[in-house]
Amino acid sequence: MSHSLLRSADLAKLHFSFEFFPPKSEEMEGQLWATIDDLAGWRPEFVSVTYGAGGSTRAPTLSTVRRLLAETALPTASHFTCVGASRDEVHQVVEDFRAAGVRHFVALRGDPAGGVGAAYQPHPGGYANAAELVAGLRSIDDFEISVSAYPEKHPESRDTAADIDMLKRKVDNGANRALTQFFFDNDVFERYLERVRAAGITIPIVPGIMPIQNLTQLKRFAGACGTTVPARLDERFEGLDDKPAERAAVAADVAAEQMADLVRRGIHEFHVYSMNRAPLVNETFARLGLTRKVAETTGAAA
Repeated sequence: MSHSLLRSADLAKLHFSFEFFPPKSEEMEGQLWATIDDLAGWRPEFVSVTYGAGGSTRAPTLSTVRRLLAETALPTASHFTCVGASRDEVHQVVEDFRAAGVRHFVALRGDPAGGVGAAYQPHPGGYANAAELVAGLRSIDDFEISVSAYPEKHPESRDTAADIDMLKRKVDNGANRALTQFFFDNDVFERYLERVRAAGITIPIVPGIMPIQNLTQLKRFAGACGTTVPARLDERFEGLDDKPAERAAVAADVAAEQMADLVRRGIHEFHVYSMNRAPLVNETFARLGLTRKVAETTGAAA
């Protein structure tokens, strides 16, 4: 695909954020910081760092966030959960992150320590859900607060109406924006957005985009979090298991086409799940017609 998918007028309106996860080894740490240094050239609105099931990555998340704030000019948000902790414990962790310079949280209920699919039990002295956590954060300081949204509903929600009601509670308690679970059917997102707006929710609903690094792994993950993977993606990737260059090209095409279609539907802000890898994100953006602003970056890996 040699031509740009978007016109310059649309490109000028685009805004991005990138999501990273804390590294689990020295090798993965090197890859993360090389990725951050590479993707900084796109001048994201902010970057976020995830927080593991049951708060399991609190220390590496805080370490990663501290380094981002100290060594880069990237606006940095930390994911933050309330699972498995009392309110006092949550507040102490908030203070640790605030002392590190964090002013933006992605507030989530969080997965149980057993991971996605395990039974969730609120801590008896803690926040029961993300809406309560947002209120707690808002009571501590005037943080910027992002929350999650689910175009195909959260797997534990009774139905879409209950899911949107939870989003409204998060917004009523002070959320500034919602970042969605990844999806691949833009019609589903558009219908969801219509229902969200009809419920009186006016904050930005930012679609989460997942460039497909590995379709088989993605399907397993999507199944656990309730995301539908359309059969057309099987067709696009058929026969490419042993052809990494061709597979990467198709993955970039798929992500760029999805984003370009959303732009045509009036969306200009995206949250990109980087999976701590830059090449596929770079190829996707190139297909859209975006150009880097490298001269304005700081060199995160220096």
